[in-house]
Amino acid sequence: MPSAATARARTTAPVLRKALKATAPSLEVERGLWAEGHDVVVGMDEVGRGAWAGPLTIGAAVVPKDRRVNKIRDSKMLTEREREALFERVGDWCVAWSVGHASPEECDELGMSEAQRLAARRALDDLGVPAERVLLDGNWDFVGAGTSRLVVKGDARCLSIAAASILAKVTRDRIMRAEAQHHVFWSFEENKGYPCPRHKTALRGMGPSAIHRRSWVFMDHLPWRGIPRFVPPPPVDPDHRYQQHLF
Repeated sequence: MPSAATARARTTAPVLRKALKATAPSLEVERGLWAEGHDVVVGMDEVGRGAWAGPLTIGAAVVPKDRRVNKIRDSKMLTEREREALFERVGDWCVAWSVGHASPEECDELGMSEAQRLAARRALDDLGVPAERVLLDGNWDFVGAGTSRLVVKGDARCLSIAAASILAKVTRDRIMRAEAQHHVFWSFEENKGYPCPRHKTALRGMGPSAIHRRSWVFMDHLPWRGIPRFVPPPPVDPDHRYQQHLF
């Protein structure tokens, strides 16, 4: 049962700090694609690529043409409390949304680029509507279906990408807070799997948890040698590898 604070966060939008008021993302890119006849425009954003533990997560959001939710910003610009307060509002507002994950094991076995493609595929498969165009933040097309449009600083400029960033970030943060109950030494409820002094200290003393990415270079620098660094197997056909993980 959610706490009273969580219930209030679901119904109360945060008061934006002054620094955020002039940085609102727009629907300029989406409107251009809608005008070209592409009705289902999906914004996507990832979170967790640089973490040492936990999943790589990608959010996908289809926003409505005729309704707005105020105060949406790139998730990195918002505090955790602000993101939590917006999460339910953003999800209810979207025409469709989903979140896809690649597990720590898949990040190790596939490498981060292939893991990001896998998480994106899962997010699109779970969306429930066929994506006609996909908007991606940055300069790398990790969808690769011929439908992508790259938007530099898209999470700050593009409303659907910003919405996806909030949905992905809050979902992954909740996963990491739940994992913290089972892996108490690494303070995942605070660092969400990213490196910080307490996280690094726990790694030196305890070694990696069950949800650490064990192929990463930090494994080579641990005085605790109980578990060796994972060495990925030789590359295989990506479609065959995806099938192994999906079924």
